Amino acid sequence: MRDTHFDDLETRSADAREAAQLAALRDQLSRVGGEVKLDTLADLAKLPVMRKSDLTDLQKEQPPFGGIAVQNITHVFQSPGPIYEPGGSSHDWFRMGRFLHAAGLGADDIVQNCFGYHLTPAGHMFESGARAVGAKVLPAGVGQTELQVTAARDVGTTAYAGTPDYLKVILEKADEMGVTLGITKAAVGGGALFPSLRQYYIDRGISCLQCYATADVGNIAYESAAMEGMILDEGVIVEIVTPGTGDPVAEGEVGEVVVTTLNPDYPLIRFATGDLSAIMQGTSPCGRTNRRIKGWMGRADQTTKIKGMFVRPEQVAALVAHHNEVSKARVVASRAGEQDVMTVHIESAGGDADHYAQSVAELLKLKGKVVVVEPGSLPKDGLVIEDQRTYD
Repeated sequence: MRDTHFDDLETRSADAREAAQLAALRDQLSRVGGEVKLDTLADLAKLPVMRKSDLTDLQKEQPPFGGIAVQNITHVFQSPGPIYEPGGSSHDWFRMGRFLHAAGLGADDIVQNCFGYHLTPAGHMFESGARAVGAKVLPAGVGQTELQVTAARDVGTTAYAGTPDYLKVILEKADEMGVTLGITKAAVGGGALFPSLRQYYIDRGISCLQCYATADVGNIAYESAAMEGMILDEGVIVEIVTPGTGDPVAEGEVGEVVVTTLNPDYPLIRFATGDLSAIMQGTSPCGRTNRRIKGWMGRADQTTKIKGMFVRPEQVAALVAHHNEVSKARVVASRAGEQDVMTVHIESAGGDADHYAQSVAELLKLKGKVVVVEPGSLPKDGLVIEDQRTYD
């Protein structure tokens, strides 16, 4: 399966892509005063990870953007936290056009943009993408569904942009009103597109594709008509790391998505999204050559309260780093009767449970049962803290 592409960047060789991204990355580091020498993209792992909590703290100290060298912006947005994000109006600043093109949107379309336009950036993100593909926009936002139906009918809306579930609300309201809409395409994000919901749209003659984007870095990955994973955007570098660390996992393993944006107007280096995913092998049948991720696979922030104390992924990472022979650890929270139980599974080629018990107590601030297992035996699912407790 092949289709036309947004630009030539989507079909370049892996070597050409890495060379171009490495040059852009070096430029980014020069803007933020980075002194680490990067010979390959893999050298990114030498740099620290920035988490949302870090960004929040920086913005409190140096409002509104935490001292990050921002330029050429036209908007300031606010997301929960609060976190403030800049936005620009230059061509496809949020890089959404690539996704909308893959979803089949173009100059003949009128897009009903049902993402929010107030404070948060999603509405503007998708509008900039619509401009990039030449589509016209009905800036609808969320709510007033009867008016949404009327407007879609009157202006001849052909495409929808918004969360996956709200289109169904509009379609059902149209059915209730006896109105036939001309929507045949949907570009969605910001929520889960369940297979049953996608099939509902297909049954109504609507092609629905999804992207993975955040307010901080814009578009990260997107589906094409091949619908085999999500293709990484050309303007970002994506790493998958062990939660709580900056250490890349092996290809195919689940870990936290860490993004470096190559947008010179807002250089974010190794920004941890808090989301889990995994790199897929090979490339998409649609002809785009960039790497793919499996999509959203859960949250990386697995912080869990056990016996009244929070245990965080960073503490588990510190436990692993404390012992050279330990390759991995996994904390399991369970219950025995009415009491919490913490069991720490440690992958190690040497050492016994007693050997690690003191480190567990010191670094996790809790005593727990220690189980030593063979290297490679723990699941490769991205979990470093597993909560097995139920409260039925």
